[in-house]
Amino acid sequence: MLDQAKNIRPGEELDIQALHKYLSAQLPGFTELLEIKQFPGGYSNLTYLVRANTGEYVLRRPPFGAKIKTAHDMGREYRVLSLLEGVYDRAPRPVLHCADETVLGASFYLMERVAGVILRNRPQPDLDLSPAIMQRISEATIDNLAVLHNLELENSGLLDLGKPKGYVERQVKGWIERYYRAQTDTIPSMDELAAWMPANQPPDGPPGLIHNDYKYDNLVLDGQDLTKIRAVLDWEMCTVGDPLMDLGTTLAYWVEPAEANLLVSAIANLTWLPGNLNRKALVERYAHQSGRSPGDGLFYFVFGAFKIGVIVQQIYYRYKQGHTQDPRFAPLIEVVKIFGNRGRQALELGRISDLS
Repeated sequence: MLDQAKNIRPGEELDIQALHKYLSAQLPGFTELLEIKQFPGGYSNLTYLVRANTGEYVLRRPPFGAKIKTAHDMGREYRVLSLLEGVYDRAPRPVLHCADETVLGASFYLMERVAGVILRNRPQPDLDLSPAIMQRISEATIDNLAVLHNLELENSGLLDLGKPKGYVERQVKGWIERYYRAQTDTIPSMDELAAWMPANQPPDGPPGLIHNDYKYDNLVLDGQDLTKIRAVLDWEMCTVGDPLMDLGTTLAYWVEPAEANLLVSAIANLTWLPGNLNRKALVERYAHQSGRSPGDGLFYFVFGAFKIGVIVQQIYYRYKQGHTQDPRFAPLIEVVKIFGNRGRQALELGRISDLS
């Protein structure tokens, strides 16, 4: 039931000889590459399992054909993990960073592999995902987000990862601009959210560390006790700013049961299974655990829905431009519409739960 790597997708193979040569020079004790496989999840940076005589590692590199440098900065992601060492015990240990793009065609880094269970887009038959277990997983997930948001910033050096002042305004403006740069289709709901957010944005709250992609399939759960989180993955968009914007992204990923039939690609998180807290309960528990004040969470949910729509739109744009042949990307324009419509529904109803 542990998360398993699979055969590498065509077109995403690594240069084994070049990697062997690099590791021979940089990784103490390395003599042999035993196996390289690929983790199937994720639509952004590519993730591989590297087995060597010195142990098991996870290699991360940008997707082939990616042109958005800031969204695929391997050096920055490696730096985040380095700063988290000794500060937060649920971040994988960084091992090596290679900035030389001639080795594998792009910058990449290695981190330790934290073995465990990752909840993907379908329930695994060998997992106990009963309502009682799912409730405790959902509670542990939001409690851990509150812990992340309250990490000490100055002495740890984490404060240098971002510019908290004006964060909310920059995020709203930036994601709107990104959407229209990557736009391929006219989607009225996305246009409506883009018009609503600047006129309704709240002031910045106290700064905190922001993961920016916090959801079930970026958590490694303990195989012996699924209610315990062993590691948080995918720190590529980590920064410092108003953590309520981070909460909004998590809320937007949090699909409730009545929404689960929209599209398989949109329900990559098993939050729709019985027992999970709904989005309203998540906000209430987060407020209690973090000491922060998200109110009813409406603005943050709408922002999160729009932001995820933009991220998916950027991936779909790359697919339409021929930069990737991954067949998973073909229906992603429908996912953009789904997130735009969920944001619009929340505005029409004035709430973040029970939207269908």
